[in-house]
Amino acid sequence: MFALPTVFTNTDGSKTLFREDIDETYHSRHGAIAESLHVFIKEGLHYFLANQEGKNIRILEIGFGTGLNAMLSYLETVSTTIKIEYHSLETIPLPYSLVQDLQYATHWGNNEEQQFATMHQCNWNENIQVSEQFSLKKIKQSMLNFESNELYNLIYFDAFGPDKQAELWQLEIFVKLYYMMPIGGVFVTYSSKGDVRRALQTAGFKVEKIAGPPRKRHMLRAIK
Repeated sequence: MFALPTVFTNTDGSKTLFREDIDETYHSRHGAIAESLHVFIKEGLHYFLANQEGKNIRILEIGFGTGLNAMLSYLETVSTTIKIEYHSLETIPLPYSLVQDLQYATHWGNNEEQQFATMHQCNWNENIQVSEQFSLKKIKQSMLNFESNELYNLIYFDAFGPDKQAELWQLEIFVKLYYMMPIGGVFVTYSSKGDVRRALQTAGFKVEKIAGPPRKRHMLRAIK
């Protein structure tokens, strides 16, 4: 039986969750929000918007986890013309009551916390309109079994590390994702391991090793 993760306090005072069974945190131990903003928002979403035409974006996330990446992406639609259709895969959903202990609302405020609650409490495998410009579909399925006819402009690859979930970091997975993206699609992940970079290149991506989030030298961004 899966034991719920425990709250872990990062070096910057922010919080994340820790899974004792695999000795792994859900986000960087040096700042969960800082990591997500850098890897997925700045180097993923912002990069895509700066380099591609159009403001309607379909995102696939591997690892819904605490919902942080989904919420930060939703916030990018507030007071803008961006529209995001967000699909996220997860095999072990977390209760909102546990995620509340991370106190993310201190970052986005109580007025937006209701949208975050909606993301956690809405039904799985259904498309939910969180706002006029942001829809969410949480899919309770592993990337190992996931199939889709959709094309995703942007992929957030946020699985646990290659040494913890090795089956998700294989060439076969990256090939599958490659064919789920249009030309110009962007893939981002916090990992910069050589095996990951080479597998992405073999799958067909053009891969860049770029500056990572706080306390991490590098991350990877791949373009189809």
